[in-house]
Amino acid sequence: MAVKIRLTRRGAKKKPFYRVVVADARMPRDGRFIEIVGTYNPLSEPSEVKIDSEKVKKWLKRGAIPTRTVEKLLRIVGIETK
Repeated sequence: MAVKIRLTRRGAKKKPFYRVVVADARMPRDGRFIEIVGTYNPLSEPSEVKIDSEKVKKWLKRGAIPTRTVEKLLRIVGIETK
């Protein structure tokens, strides 16, 4: 099973709010996920990124692959993906 760390969109129309989730790569963007590992709010100034580093590191060790956007957010928080 291919596992990815990616964003899931929440919030109202024109007011996005994202969850950082661990999900099976075959599931749709806002579909079923395995675990919530953080949140991302692009509308606040500055953008608000909250990520549970322990959970993310655990999933990275298990072989989960972050998407490009999540990889950028992890770098902002200070988590190395490679």
